[in-house]
Amino acid sequence: MNRKSGHIHSGLRRRVRAGDARRSTRRVLLLAAAAWPLVAWGSAAYAQAKQKPVVIGWLHTGTREAGANSFAAFKEGLAALGLKEGSHFVIEARWADGRFERLPVLAGELAAKKPAVLVATSAAVAIRLAEAAPNVPIVQASGTNPVQTRLAKSLARPGGMVTGITNLSRELSEKLVEMLVAVAPKVKRVGFLLDGNLRNPDTGIEPARRSAAQYAVEAHFAQPATAEAIEPAISALAKQGVQALIPIPSSFLASQRPLIIKYAQAQQLPVVGSLRQWAEQGALLSYGTDTSANFRRAAWYVDRILKGTKPGDLPIEQPTRFELVVNMKTAKALGITIPQAMILRADTVIE
Repeated sequence: MNRKSGHIHSGLRRRVRAGDARRSTRRVLLLAAAAWPLVAWGSAAYAQAKQKPVVIGWLHTGTREAGANSFAAFKEGLAALGLKEGSHFVIEARWADGRFERLPVLAGELAAKKPAVLVATSAAVAIRLAEAAPNVPIVQASGTNPVQTRLAKSLARPGGMVTGITNLSRELSEKLVEMLVAVAPKVKRVGFLLDGNLRNPDTGIEPARRSAAQYAVEAHFAQPATAEAIEPAISALAKQGVQALIPIPSSFLASQRPLIIKYAQAQQLPVVGSLRQWAEQGALLSYGTDTSANFRRAAWYVDRILKGTKPGDLPIEQPTRFELVVNMKTAKALGITIPQAMILRADTVIE
């Protein structure tokens, strides 16, 4: 081979080696690029595994037994989003057992746990939690509109530390009177139980007065603030000649549901409540939001907040599904004939 030919072959070898090097480099880069998501995911997973589970605070006005369904629905919602109890979160739960005077103390206990987010099971609870932990996000899962309690600026843009779901509790007063008149048209005097713990009772009284006037019935009010005041309040209404009882939706009255139904039955007063548990426990009927759905939805809010979304940026939702439950056993005991149209309309009929 001559010198010129040798130069040519040498140049070819250099170009081949350079091409091989470039191809090798590309392969390395491609493999690295392909592996990068796995590395990134692995790093995130490792960091998550090393991170302690966050604390979620839960405060309920009632007993653990009374709030069991709501608590279970909330946990189901978290699980459906891939959040595992013990690994991703732990729940610090507190139960007021119907003693509203305990709420400030229990709220303070939860604030001391340094929670990442707090779950309020009612408007009253949301108020107490906001006072105890003003800088902690709060998800209200039920109760009066947070705008009305001044915990949010608007439904679309809450703007503060409170968001979640409202159950339109005040707006339900009119519907409850409508349902009562539909099944018991001879009723002319209605007793309304109002939560005596409300800071502004007029917010509950005025909608009830309007609904009573709309359906041409007299409205009489009693405002028990403790469990011990339930029986005297119902007795006082009975002495005023009321023919039926409507507890204006509130977490306190809901927590006293067994007592209210017991004393109302002793006076032969039909009860119309806003949660299905009222009818299930002996009220004539109930009409209101699907609370289990609300608590499952509350889990979505918690998940978004844990992922970094500000509570003030999450619009407050209003319920879209309502359920009617009729207790035929109670109707028979009271001598009330439920119209067939109401039975057909009911989501659940308790025989």
